[in-house]
Amino acid sequence: MRSDKINIDWDKLGFDPIKTRSMYFANCSLNGRWNKGGLVPYGNIELSPAAGVLNYGQGVFEGTKAFNTCNNNIALFRINKNAKRMAWSTKRLCIPQMDIDFFVNAVRVTVQDNSDYIPPYGKGSLYIRPIVWGTAPALGVKAVSEYTFLVFVSPVGPYFKSGIKPLNLKIETNYHRAAPRGIGNAKAIGNYSASLYPLVMAKKEGYDEVIYLDSIKGEMIEELGSANIFICKDGIIKTPKLSGSILDGVTRDSVIKIASDLLDIRVEQTDIHVQEMLEADEVFCTGTAVTITPVGKITLNNQVFEFGNCIGPIAKKCKKLLTGIQRQELDDPFGWLDFVD
Repeated sequence: MRSDKINIDWDKLGFDPIKTRSMYFANCSLNGRWNKGGLVPYGNIELSPAAGVLNYGQGVFEGTKAFNTCNNNIALFRINKNAKRMAWSTKRLCIPQMDIDFFVNAVRVTVQDNSDYIPPYGKGSLYIRPIVWGTAPALGVKAVSEYTFLVFVSPVGPYFKSGIKPLNLKIETNYHRAAPRGIGNAKAIGNYSASLYPLVMAKKEGYDEVIYLDSIKGEMIEELGSANIFICKDGIIKTPKLSGSILDGVTRDSVIKIASDLLDIRVEQTDIHVQEMLEADEVFCTGTAVTITPVGKITLNNQVFEFGNCIGPIAKKCKKLLTGIQRQELDDPFGWLDFVD
């Protein structure tokens, strides 16, 4: 633990960036290998106005968390899966791939150096943001010649200001987040900017987030702008299948494994018609930031469908097991935790 004291009210953490001590920084040429990299003081970065990321959106990021556990350990959750998804996403955007060990080591040393910014057990988590982008200048559309990889961290509390209060969602019928054969299944920076306008409009109307429909017929649910979605009906869990426009969420995959392997609940990854969702017993969303958050209301064309004012029984069981594993309150039967010394 560092001797320099930090002044953070752990009971009032939100989901906004807080300046920490350091961040990891590395560079690579288009056809080269990533240099070893290392820690630098947390601060602003310098970019050419013609940088590939600024002009053509050539960038990818990840999101994961570190926890102070009940056993006084610092735990990373499924970091190898984030590394593999980063490799897939960078390949899709013509960014040099990094091997799993390189990615994991960068995350580990960043967390280790900022360990005193991890909230105490039960008070939150340390959000970890690995991000890679095209640094070199370009006027024409192309994969640029130089790239930067950076890992920064920030202590966080709940993603939604309402905490675990069920969300109030709107089904978006005018805009789509992504399309099949596009980059919806990559964690590309442009995917999130595409969802900003519908989100801003929805928040002005009093909603927490929006649910996107498929871009072909506009009948099947896909995901939220910041999370995957699940429904429960008659004891069966369903979630939209990975069709090429849906992100393969780490928490999504974890919930599927927890429900099927630990709770013996049938889980189907399939097409889900919007009407089937509106007739569900429970609806909840999942993600690194949101963990497992229940949905209380969904509005479609000014008609409101209600799902209760508290977390449903299946979502509650899944969340108890997920957070219990993350915090070492329960055994880790899947070997998901990686500890930082």
